[in-house]
Amino acid sequence: VAGGELDEVGEGVGHAVELTKDLVGGDEVFVVLGDTICEYDVKEVINSPESMIGLRKVDDPRDFGVAVVNEEGFIEHVVEKPQIPKSNLALVGIYKIRESHQLFDCLESNISKGLRSYGEYNLTDALDCMIRAGVKFKAFKVENWFDCGRKETLLESNALLLKKFATPADASQYENTVIVPPVSIGAGCTIKNSIIGPNVAIGENTTVDYSIVKDSIIGSYSNLFDIVLADSVIGSDTNLRGESRSLNIGDNTSIDLG
Repeated sequence: VAGGELDEVGEGVGHAVELTKDLVGGDEVFVVLGDTICEYDVKEVINSPESMIGLRKVDDPRDFGVAVVNEEGFIEHVVEKPQIPKSNLALVGIYKIRESHQLFDCLESNISKGLRSYGEYNLTDALDCMIRAGVKFKAFKVENWFDCGRKETLLESNALLLKKFATPADASQYENTVIVPPVSIGAGCTIKNSIIGPNVAIGENTTVDYSIVKDSIIGSYSNLFDIVLADSVIGSDTNLRGESRSLNIGDNTSIDLG
C-alpha cells in the first residue's frame, strides 16, 4: 500500500490505509509512503517473522513521527511530530505489519472517536495504539533516506540519486546541445539548442528548445522553450516559455513568462 497515494481526501495516511481493510482481509500489511525513498534490505524486512518499522536518526525529529526503542530493539512508543522528542529516531514511512486485524481495529477506533493529530488520522497514532495493546514492533534502520516531502529536499535527493544511478546521457543524440552530468533523460525526448545539467531528470516525450536547465526535475510530455530553469520541479504535460525562474509547477499547466 502506498499510503500517500491513497490519501486523496486529505484525511491522513491512517484513513487511507483504513480504506484497504476489505482488500487486505487478514493478510499482513506492507506500507510504504509515496514520498519515501530508502536503501534497506527489502527481502529481510518482508521475510521477518516480526512486525517492523523503519527508522533513521535525524538532527531535528520534531517534523517527523518519532520512535522510542528499548535495548532489545523493540519499539516502546511512537508519536507524531512531538514538540519535545524523546529520541532522534524518525519514522521513515516503511511499515511491515503482521497483526493487520489489530491495525484496523485501532484505525477504526481512532476514526470513530475523531482522534486526529495535526488535523489528520495518522498511521502513527494507530501504531502506538497497537503497541499499547501488546503488539511488538522490531525497529530496523535504513542505510539512506532520501526525503522527497518538500521541493528543496526533493531536488537534493534527486541530485544524490542521479550521482548514484544515472546512466550517462549521450549528447550526440540531441541537436546543438551540451549535457553536464549527472542527467537522466527519458525516452522519446526532443532536445536541441540547449544546455542540460547538472542534476537534471527529464521525463519521457518532453521537448526542450533554446533553454538552460540545471538542478531540476521535468515531467513527461512537457514543452520548454526559451527559458532558463534552476532549482525547479515541473510537472507533466506542462508548457513553459521565456525568462529565468525557480519554479514548482504541477501537471497540466501552461505558462508564458515572456
